[in-house]
Amino acid sequence: MLWWRRAVAAIPGHCLRRLTMAKSKFEYVRDFEADDTCLPNCWIVVRLDGRNFHRFSEQHEFKKPNDDRALHLMTKCAQTVMQELEDIAIAYGQSDEYSFVFKKNSRWFKRRASKFMTHVVSQFASSYVFYWKDYFKDQQLLYPPGFDGRIVLYPSNQNLKDYLSWRQADCHINNLYNTVFWMLVQRSGLTPVQAQDRLQGTLAGDKNEILFSEFNINYNNEPLMYRKGTVLIWQKINEVMTKKIKLPKETEEKEVEVIRTRTKVVPLHCDIIGDQFWEEYPEILAEDS
Repeated sequence: MLWWRRAVAAIPGHCLRRLTMAKSKFEYVRDFEADDTCLPNCWIVVRLDGRNFHRFSEQHEFKKPNDDRALHLMTKCAQTVMQELEDIAIAYGQSDEYSFVFKKNSRWFKRRASKFMTHVVSQFASSYVFYWKDYFKDQQLLYPPGFDGRIVLYPSNQNLKDYLSWRQADCHINNLYNTVFWMLVQRSGLTPVQAQDRLQGTLAGDKNEILFSEFNINYNNEPLMYRKGTVLIWQKINEVMTKKIKLPKETEEKEVEVIRTRTKVVPLHCDIIGDQFWEEYPEILAEDS
């Protein structure tokens, strides 16, 4: 910092006074910034969604009703977000959306809502472009994807659990509909409009019956990732690593295997509506986690 002090010292006194006055004169514009501090002692949920992803998926030839490449890419991006912002306790994703839950006692960004949202969305979007080629090896990215975000605060653990249950229930409803819809289009030869008319007014039981009676598909046997979405949590993982060491009385280094414990973001495909998940991972809701 010595160079800076010398530079300031070299500025004539009357110029310094002008700079100080100008700074004071224009600094009032900061008063226009809205106070968007999130309420204390609340779970902060940032949910992002793909913008115009129906068109994006068509132009990039996503497989219907589910494209494993797209789902795994979304999860990779969400893992990247969690690794960068370690105050995220849990995340849940399905289709083109992901919800990130920040701890109730988080002090990141002084709890400014705009900071939470912009950091999550920008990190996710840049990761989507960066990792695209790892999952869509034969499909060129034609244009940058867009994501929007929103923030919701939940004051109690039950509120948060109900929110995540709502998103998983939404995953089930949408996936069941899409599975039947695309079977009618791809295997029965119906047009999208005809398939939509066929499913209008049907209940979950009706859709399951169509799948089983017409396509010999038991919906309960569909992959859990499609039916339940993806849950991301922190877990301690033992990793086997190779390390070179030099043993006593030995002239050359030898490679040995060592086990190290690391905390990583792990994807799960399971039910989070019932109590079993929360009983198995109580640290997620712990106040001092």
